[in-house]
Amino acid sequence: MADHQEASVTLPSDPASVPAARKYVSRVLMEWGLPGEAEVADTIRLIVSELATNAVQHTLGQSPTFTVGLELDRDEQLRIGVTDSHPRYPKRLPAAVQQDNGRGMVIIRWLAAECGGRLSVSPTEEGGKTVWIALPWTAPVKDRPRDPAH
Repeated sequence: MADHQEASVTLPSDPASVPAARKYVSRVLMEWGLPGEAEVADTIRLIVSELATNAVQHTLGQSPTFTVGLELDRDEQLRIGVTDSHPRYPKRLPAAVQQDNGRGMVIIRWLAAECGGRLSVSPTEEGGKTVWIALPWTAPVKDRPRDPAH
């Protein structure tokens, strides 16, 4: 089995990309051995939806695309990152504003903590940022199917 696996997809910063990101992550995680009906799979889908929505809504047209990246270290941790090219880091909005929106990062942080994980944000070399979620991985890891040509 592979000790480290990676996958990523780049999508347009468009609301239609949010379900596409969620489906992509679900498919990759199932390939890696996480049952789709596992409770943590639902949590991961919600986290990805929130992160992708943030990348679409809060980049103010300055990020034409966003990338969802997955990194898995066997028997240790899964990292999910959503990268956009907007330089502004996510911030918690005042409670009055959060009544209608602005709760995404609070939800993401809470969901990650409930699973024993954590949230972090790091800058990219291009001036954007990646919002990372690191979660413990306990599912058996499957090798990715190999290309028969290699």
